[in-house]
Amino acid sequence: MAVYTKLIKKDISSLINNYQINKIEKFQGIKKGIENTNYLLKTKQNKFILTIFEKRVKKKDLPFFMNLMEKLNHKKIICPKPLRTKKGTHITNIKTKSACIVTFLEGKDKTILNNKNCFDVGKNIAKFHKVTTKLKLYRQNSMSIHRLNGLLKTIKFKSNQITPNLKNTLNLCLKDIKNKWPKNLPQGIIHGDLFIDNIFFNKNKFSGFIDFYFSSNDYLIYEIAICINALCFDKKKNKFVMNSSKIKNLINGYESIRTLSKKEKDALNVMCRGAALRYLLTRIYDYFNTPKTALIKIKDPIEYLQKLIIHNNLGHYKDYYK
Repeated sequence: MAVYTKLIKKDISSLINNYQINKIEKFQGIKKGIENTNYLLKTKQNKFILTIFEKRVKKKDLPFFMNLMEKLNHKKIICPKPLRTKKGTHITNIKTKSACIVTFLEGKDKTILNNKNCFDVGKNIAKFHKVTTKLKLYRQNSMSIHRLNGLLKTIKFKSNQITPNLKNTLNLCLKDIKNKWPKNLPQGIIHGDLFIDNIFFNKNKFSGFIDFYFSSNDYLIYEIAICINALCFDKKKNKFVMNSSKIKNLINGYESIRTLSKKEKDALNVMCRGAALRYLLTRIYDYFNTPKTALIKIKDPIEYLQKLIIHNNLGHYKDYYK
């Protein structure tokens, strides 16, 4: 469930008056996603996505996201393009909330990626990074490793749920990762949330990235670590198993466009640990802190606990890339 703000035809008509868009023939809420409200808008000729920003996206960050997507389109990176209103702004308001309309991206997400898909994803991430290292835009990563202490402190832990001594284990793991976190690695703007539902394919061919609302400036290799966690594990019965072939193809695809330095490769393990912990903490937060009455499907924290344990037992770059 991801339609938090309910709209009627009158709301849509009033909103569209702010844009150079033909009459909306049909609109419908999109249930995928958990952060914002999304509607599919259809005219006779075109389709668009209306996004209404809910609580987790800060208003001050919206210009960064809009400018990023606009600049990426100018550089031929395939992603939605935000429309400008008649007044020339990207952001409008509906029901006291900020909103935007972006172009519709053809294709859809895949349930499972094969090796070729992973290669193509890696290749297109590198193209994205090559562009973003030159963009004069900046947003601090609100979910960086150095910001996770604050998140950890807000979790309302309940005894003996998920796993024994969970709070203590997480504190020790975060301390160790922070102590080993490298300095002075290549940086740029990363997407920051390249899960399988934010990567589109059309007839099994890569067709673009969507949902840039976690984008920020960070280490480029951290993006690869997020993708290893999100895309390169297979579920076998109730356990998640790392797929080295998918990782190899992801990295080979990336390096077909941008070569990873030795320092980046040496940092891969701690980056993977940090990325796994970041998503584990947000899932644990939702697991313990979300009211039972909330219309949100809580994602299982066990998945990222298993992934974190796997990374904790690895070390060298070659442990991933055999």
